[in-house]
Amino acid sequence: MRPFLLLASRAEDPAADGEHAAVLRYAGLDADALHRVRMEAGPLPAIDLGDYSGVIVGGSPFDSSLPEERKSATQRRVERELAPLLDEIVERDVPFLGACYGVGTLGLHEGAVLDGTYAEPISPVTIRLTPEGRADPLLADLPDAFEAYVGHKEAVRELPPHAVLLATSDACPVQMFRVKENLYATQFHPELDLDGILTRIGVYRDYGYFPPEAAGEVEARVRRGDVREPHRILAAFVRRYAHD
Repeated sequence: MRPFLLLASRAEDPAADGEHAAVLRYAGLDADALHRVRMEAGPLPAIDLGDYSGVIVGGSPFDSSLPEERKSATQRRVERELAPLLDEIVERDVPFLGACYGVGTLGLHEGAVLDGTYAEPISPVTIRLTPEGRADPLLADLPDAFEAYVGHKEAVRELPPHAVLLATSDACPVQMFRVKENLYATQFHPELDLDGILTRIGVYRDYGYFPPEAAGEVEARVRRGDVREPHRILAAFVRRYAHD
């Protein structure tokens, strides 16, 4: 089987390594079946998409909707290097699953409006599939409604007409969408379990997602969630697209 490619951009090792381990675990992949590139660590290497079964983009502390002058030099470099690769992914309809930051990258590329209107605090929320989501093969094993972890300062406010809305929630209308046949993005985190989100609460307590003194309240809130179903999306992505 050709490996999958994980494009990561978390600079903090506990969060980066936890994300990598979670994708391996819930996608059901061996270590050699997932090639990780940490985009924040240095220039993006040459990537031949033909070498991979599909591409997974992990979450990030980057905010895609920030004005260019407010982005860090690292974020500007990552976005500049990622742009031509994303052009090729979309043109060829290469299997793609973007989690959280993937909504920003794929959404903006396709003309979505992205801003802070539908930001959500770190918490478990109820995700509901749309009729199109219930019919999508990637979501066939999921119930019509399920809990997932979220935590983001920006979200899609308006999808382009050619994108298909697959999942929504009360506080954030665009929780998952698809472009073409094989390009997916989720606002929620399909890779996160309780241990993973507790790690990120500790890592990102000073990143503006919540007042640092409220970390205990945030931890208590995520412990009340029952987040198991979203992991099936990663497994379904691998089952559907793995090939030699």
